[in-house]
Amino acid sequence: MTRRKHHFFLQNAESANVIEVGKPLYKTIKGRWRLDYFTNDKPIVLELACGKGEYTIGLAQAFPDTNFIGVDIKGDRIARGAKIAQTLGLTNVAFLRTDINYLQEFFEEGEVNEIWITFPDPQPRPKQDKHRLTHPRFLAIYKQLLVRGGTMHLKTDSPDLFAYSVEQVKQFGCSDLQLTTDLYQSPLNKIHLGIKTKYEQVFFDKGFTINYLQCKMGVIL
Repeated sequence: MTRRKHHFFLQNAESANVIEVGKPLYKTIKGRWRLDYFTNDKPIVLELACGKGEYTIGLAQAFPDTNFIGVDIKGDRIARGAKIAQTLGLTNVAFLRTDINYLQEFFEEGEVNEIWITFPDPQPRPKQDKHRLTHPRFLAIYKQLLVRGGTMHLKTDSPDLFAYSVEQVKQFGCSDLQLTTDLYQSPLNKIHLGIKTKYEQVFFDKGFTINYLQCKMGVIL
């Protein structure tokens, strides 16, 4: 392990806004995010594969009456976002270090109000589709965790991933699908509030258009 990564891991261990292996809340937080972490009854929004948490932090600043949780397996990335959130004094932000495959171990049915998937790995090679975060097995997880009518958002620069995702959410039975293949020239632009991740800014500066979709899903009550 490099000294730099070791520093980030120590920082996570000491950061109250990072939930990870070895901390008491890691095993007890399921179904209790509002009660035991945020200590309020406000909506919960997840950013999956959050990286350094640019979107989590940007949304938290824009919506102080909503709770935001960035989820990623990379501890060094989460550490940076957690530090920024602390510096900004954001009490409506948490970071969960875990593999997205295990989301159901940390959230009860209907505990989440919205999910954002921002520039995930497009998994472009043959037979990688099962790892895409819009594969049906992931959509089934999101549906279980979201409140009825909860919203899922996807942003990506990958035309292939976007086309695949549109087809999957249609087949899955998601409702109220809205989409665009050029977000910054679309009326849907207002939804994302101009927040850009590091990778999105790179893609945008190179002239790539940004694909975006949102749809409704959630448990049937």
